[in-house]
Amino acid sequence: MKFSIFTKPWQKLQIDELCEKVSGWGFDGVEFPLRPGYQVEPENAEKELPVLAEKMKAHGLSIMSVASSTDESIFAACAAAGVPIIRIMGPGLDKGYNEGIKAFKAYLDTLPALCEKYGVTVGLQNHNNNMVSTTMELRVLLEDYNPKHIGAVWDAAHSGLCMESANKALDIIWDKLILVNLKNAYWRQRNGPEAEQASFYPYFTLGKYGMASYPDIITGLMSRGYCGDICLPAEYSDEPLVEILAPQELRFVKGLFAATL
Repeated sequence: MKFSIFTKPWQKLQIDELCEKVSGWGFDGVEFPLRPGYQVEPENAEKELPVLAEKMKAHGLSIMSVASSTDESIFAACAAAGVPIIRIMGPGLDKGYNEGIKAFKAYLDTLPALCEKYGVTVGLQNHNNNMVSTTMELRVLLEDYNPKHIGAVWDAAHSGLCMESANKALDIIWDKLILVNLKNAYWRQRNGPEAEQASFYPYFTLGKYGMASYPDIITGLMSRGYCGDICLPAEYSDEPLVEILAPQELRFVKGLFAATL
């Protein structure tokens, strides 16, 4: 099992410093935010992403996925750098579920040709709130696509926020699954009992404290023979503690995997 970390929190670090930090914590690679303002800008990706990949390799790391757009130049950059997955988010559903899904599937229909041309897979992630939230919604959206081209990035935190059973969720998405985001969260109330209408928000925390059961997830993955990677997105509501929590989470997760062997 290989473990990556989403390097979004370290936007301003020099590449060598970033590599030393990630490898020192014990990760095998990264999910890189190939977005404006990061160490590689999207408009320079075809030239600079392979350079970043070589620098990562010198530290024993690989770019296991990128979070980016699906412009053809991003596919070309990933192919040149040996990056297998472009992670994207599902549609916003402000205009309603049916209309939003219909429009998004028309967009997804344009991607398999690029995936085939460049040998890169698009991973679609579930996300709570007014997006494709539940595992079944993600499954429905991906039903018509070969996971070689467009597959599921299943996010444990957002599944947990939907109160889903890990075993049920993995059954639903299993044959579409290409990457697991292992993060966790729970709902916190932002107003007091005197409020006329209760309001809640997701609080992102260590795996042992959230609504998704890491032991159940890992048992479910191992029993099904999961061969993909695990991404720890380093998303914590207590952002100043990220450099303490991220390596702590990796040790916890590796321990759970080891216990299932």
